[in-house]
This record gives sequence, C-alpha cells and structure tokens, in this order.
Amino acid sequence: MRQLFPLTLVLSGVLIAGAPASRAVDAVAATSKPAAMAEAKPAAPANPLSFFDGRLVFDVQERLRLEYRDNNVTFNDNQPGDEDFWLLHRFRAGVLGQPLDWLKLYGQMQDSREMGSERFPAPPLGNANLEEDTVDWRQAWIELGNYKEFPVSFKIGRQELAYGDERLVGTFDWNNVGRTFDAARLRWQGGKFWVDLFAANVVGNNIAYGRDDSLNDVADWADDLFGIYGQCSALDFQIMELYGILRDKTEATFDGPAREIWTFGARIKSTPKLGPWDYYMEAAYQIGHIDGPGLSATQGVARRFGENSLKLRIPHQALAALVGVGYTVPEVDWKPRVGFEYNYATGDSDPADGRNETFDNLFPTNHKFYGYMDFFAWKNVHNPRLMFTTQPAKTVTTQLDFHMFWLAEEKDLWYRANSAPIGVPARRNVVGNASSFVGSEVDLSATWAVTKNIKVLGGYSHFFRGGYVRDTAAGLNNGSDDAELVYLQTMVSF
Repeated sequence: MRQLFPLTLVLSGVLIAGAPASRAVDAVAATSKPAAMAEAKPAAPANPLSFFDGRLVFDVQERLRLEYRDNNVTFNDNQPGDEDFWLLHRFRAGVLGQPLDWLKLYGQMQDSREMGSERFPAPPLGNANLEEDTVDWRQAWIELGNYKEFPVSFKIGRQELAYGDERLVGTFDWNNVGRTFDAARLRWQGGKFWVDLFAANVVGNNIAYGRDDSLNDVADWADDLFGIYGQCSALDFQIMELYGILRDKTEATFDGPAREIWTFGARIKSTPKLGPWDYYMEAAYQIGHIDGPGLSATQGVARRFGENSLKLRIPHQALAALVGVGYTVPEVDWKPRVGFEYNYATGDSDPADGRNETFDNLFPTNHKFYGYMDFFAWKNVHNPRLMFTTQPAKTVTTQLDFHMFWLAEEKDLWYRANSAPIGVPARRNVVGNASSFVGSEVDLSATWAVTKNIKVLGGYSHFFRGGYVRDTAAGLNNGSDDAELVYLQTMVSF
C-alpha cells in the first residue's frame, strides 16, 4: 500500500478540483412508459457548468448549517459548557475532465470551517474545531475505462468509497469534512452484475489528528483496507450483494488498538418494482485478532498516537445484522410510508477473558441509521426503529423516527457514531448492576427543495435518557439528563 499510492500526491498537484465521484450504490433502473404513452416533457435545462459536449464539467457546492446541542457530552443540566451553538460552513469546487472516452480526470477542493463552537470538553487531541479543515485537496483521481467497449475499469487516487447503504464503508457526508480514501479500485461490470476489488487508506483530517493544517491531508498508512464487493440485480424486484473486507491496522491510535479483522457479509434490498412494500437485510461476520485486552477496553481517551505497549494478540469474533421493512400507501398524493428496522451488533461480554467480541464498524456513515444525534454506532447495540415519512408537497419531504437503544453487553462501553466511547470518563457498568436500556430518541426532520439547485433541511432531535445513563452517572461530569439537537441547513449546488 505504501508503494502504491504516492501517485496520488502527483495527481493532487496536477488535477484541479472535483465533480461528484461515482459510488458503488444500489443500481436500480426506473420503470419507463411505452413511447406511445409517454407524456411530453420539456427538455431539461443544460448544465451551465458543462463545456465541450460534457468533456469539461465544473461543479460547486456551498453548505451552511446552524447547530444547537444541549447535554450531548455529559447529559448533565448543571454542567457549564455542555450547551453549544455553532455554524458549520463547507464549500466544494471542482472539475471533471474527459479528454478521451476511456479517460477521466477528476479532482475536488474543499474548505470546511466551524465557527463559534466551544466543544466541551476539549477533545483528547486538544483542538476544539473537529469539523474544520481549511482549503484542502479532497479528491484527485484518474479513471481508465469505457464500459461500452470493455467491461473493466480502473480508478486510482484520492476518492470517495461508498458501498451498499454505507453502514461499513461510506463518505460520512453529514460531517462537515466528510471522508475520502487514497485508493485503487478495479471494477468488472457486465449486464446485471458488477464486482469491485479495492485497496485503500482513509484520509485523516490534519486538524482532527493534531497535525498542522496544510493543503494536503495525509492518509493513515498504518490502517490498510482491502476488499472485494459485488452486486447482482438479476432479479428485477431486489438487488443482492456479497463482500469481504480486511482491515489491517498496524498501530494503536486514539480510535483504538492495532487489529487485523476480516469482515464477510451479505446484503439484499428490494427495488421499486416490488410495489408498495419494501425490505432490506444485511449481516456481517468478523474474525481476526486485536492487539491488547480488547477493543472495548483500549478505546478510552487515555490512549494516544503511537502507544502500543499492550502487545497481547487476542482473537476477535463479532457479528452485526439488521432487518427492515416498509409500506408506502398507494394512490395517496402525499406518499405516506411506515417502516420498521432492527439493528444489532455484538459487544464484548467480558473485557478480561482473553477474546474480543466488539463489532468493528469500520468506516461507516452512521448518522443516517442510529439516531441523528450520533450517540450510537453499529456496535454493542440493540436498536429497534420506527419510521414515518411523508411528501406533503412535491418539493417537501418530512420524516419522523423513533429509536430505542439497549447495550448488547452491559460490561462493554457505549459507543458514539464515530466509534468513540461516550462519557468523561467513558461510561461503564463498573458495579455490575446498571440497566442495559440506554434510552430512546425522537428525530423530526423536513427537507424543502426550493429549486433544483437549492435545498433547505431542518430538524429537531430529543434523547430521553434511560436506566443506563442514570446508573452510570457517578463519574466525572457524567449526569443523568436528557439531550437535545436543533439544526437548520441550506445547500446550494451546481
């Protein structure tokens, strides 16, 4: 991996700035009407940023989000500082060049800023602006291939990787910085099948990693990710996916110990051709080993970069699964949909027993699934979820979610969406009599597509603390109160 990717440093000096990266997401074809029945529609307006018949395409995105958070760290109404209001700004600009049918050049620059935040308490690395990364190369890649002529393509450089619903590998776009990888990807695509082979290293935000801010963030070369991911859409009512992913992390960092973990999984998801019903399922099984007494016991804030004093190699075995079903009421203009989902991931039943059972969530986009307050990951959790969505107007969508959360193992930790333990210090069932019920969360959001290029998103979330929060409130700053989130976001994109 270290010999493969220095080319990306050359690319980032040659390419200009980005366009939307292709993603390995659900390939579902829309049903079309026969030509005789098709309604006449006005031609779509030409892209004002596209030139030379699409050989040169620019893109621009500006996003602003106001956030108010209360008790999101300590769950303590009496703790000064754990109530914050800030503004997040993110600007992206780029260009896609296609001088030949089989050659694409792509790059993207990004400027992310976090203004007015206090971020109580100070993060482990001592910098409050965790969602800030001023003027940086976000993407820079070359892709070789033309599926009309040959079924194989190759893409190398700094790029987004997003597979399935992004529960294991995704772009984490809610975050003000997002996620990219220095990666190489080989794809075979034919008919209703495609298969990817990839090798990647996640790109770390220089500020969040405690480095000097510079024009080019550095990939974590001690955290290798290799995978094979395939999708089949031979059945018109569902897609099917299989994958195998290896995470080879050779150094302990603030996000956990060194580890070598294989993840094998399968996913199915219905298509619109199924009718008013929809469903999805995914299961992932992990084997490998962890350096140290276990993932749950070594992820506290006391561990720092380079600290690798615990060399015990212990076996790792974990499991995660989910199932979801929904129903959209037919022939109703406002398209009401009711859905149910259940998420489960193993935790470590005994951190001192010489084995690790905490599921490794890899590099996900957790914000979409386990509550918008980002209190949970696909990790040591039982999570039933009820969903209700509507479209009261053609340009407006609303969603109401209700979550309940239990720890799968009370002796393990409670993990945020970024896989870090919650609490200062980390909450733990020390006395052994804490409830496994952590709490419930209500998320209400509304999206308004003002125009094709302008979207407004607003939302409110409330976390109702459960018995676990009450029973583990004895630590420094740890309280037993509810938490809130309010946000308003505008996004302009071309």
